[in-house]
Amino acid sequence: MARSARAQPDFEKSVAELEDIVRQMEQGDVGLEQSLNLYQRGIALVRGCREALDNAELRVRELRDGELSTVPPAGDSRE
Repeated sequence: MARSARAQPDFEKSVAELEDIVRQMEQGDVGLEQSLNLYQRGIALVRGCREALDNAELRVRELRDGELSTVPPAGDSRE
């Protein structure tokens, strides 16, 4: 959990930056060195986004499983 405790850009900002990187690279106006730097930054952003999505999925599962465990099974007549 140490990784999520570090300050990371939020998911939406990372996606917006990735879109900008893709636009720049698709235009073809950047040199080789800048392309490599953009690619490297893009990979880091993708990894951060993947981690954020994985964490969100885990939280949803925990919430769902916790909720399911507190709901009486169907047919339970404890009302």
